[in-house]
Amino acid sequence: MADTDWRNQTAVMEFILLGFGKLPDLQILLFLVFLVIYITTVARNIQIVVLVVTDRQLHTPMYFFLGNLSCLEICYASTILPRVLASLLTGNKAISFRACFTQFFFFGFLAATECYLLAAMSYDQYLAICKPLHYSTLMNTRFCVKLAVASWLNGCLAPAIVVLFLSQLIFCGPNEINHFYCDSIPLMELSCSDTHLVILLDFILACVFTLPPFLLTLTSYVCIIATILRIPSTTGRQKAFSTCSSHLIVVTVFYGTIMMVYLLPKDDTLRDLNKVLSLCYTVLTPLVNPLIYSLRNREVKEALSKAIRKCGFHKTTWRLRENNLT
Repeated sequence: MADTDWRNQTAVMEFILLGFGKLPDLQILLFLVFLVIYITTVARNIQIVVLVVTDRQLHTPMYFFLGNLSCLEICYASTILPRVLASLLTGNKAISFRACFTQFFFFGFLAATECYLLAAMSYDQYLAICKPLHYSTLMNTRFCVKLAVASWLNGCLAPAIVVLFLSQLIFCGPNEINHFYCDSIPLMELSCSDTHLVILLDFILACVFTLPPFLLTLTSYVCIIATILRIPSTTGRQKAFSTCSSHLIVVTVFYGTIMMVYLLPKDDTLRDLNKVLSLCYTVLTPLVNPLIYSLRNREVKEALSKAIRKCGFHKTTWRLRENNLT
């Protein structure tokens, strides 16, 4: 949409993200905390991607989806945290009209894609535990690629439609958003237009695009837990549960916090609680996902140890060559 079109539809050319403005004495501390979280999130997720790509033992469906999830988490954190860091450091809380809608699109796109990737990973766990004899046939390379591509494509469709309708609203009143990123509900609350249809559309699209992967994830884990409980030996049950426990933790944290945020009443007394809960799935989830998978997964730990030993070997060889040259 051209600049003139945007100006004709709104008297508000920028929004103010209030963020954590109620904590003025903690701005520097919050900046340092979020900076450490962002650097750690990007570094650990890059580490997972590199391990999955370079280690042949990790060339399996489970780690293929884990690599996709780590790429998504890097983008997810980069959509939210750099803007928060800039606001905390400079004190400038303004965000342009276009930048706000762009941030909302990528946030919605990545959140919806994560729902589909988690569903694909849960289906992979279901086949591995409940249908082990058919696993290699059903979960082949072509099918895994199709699931990953479908996840990314479906993820971008719903927020694109919502942004298209949101951009038609008129914003002529207050421009302060009591949040640390641009989300659909705070934006609609600032509009001077009738937002009933847009709210209904947002709800329908959220149900259509996120309810199926959630139900698939839930169904998969009901079947997985039922199958594990039928295993006669305690050792067998522990081994089977250990293969899916990491993914179950990630799913619980992600869906638990995101459902609480969007199902809680939108009154002023719960704004701060919603903000804290939003931190869980926008900031903490991308941080803890690689930690959970690397600390609780034997194959990832072995791949990491192998990579460290290989790096140490190359460094030793390089030093020996330098000593021989001198």
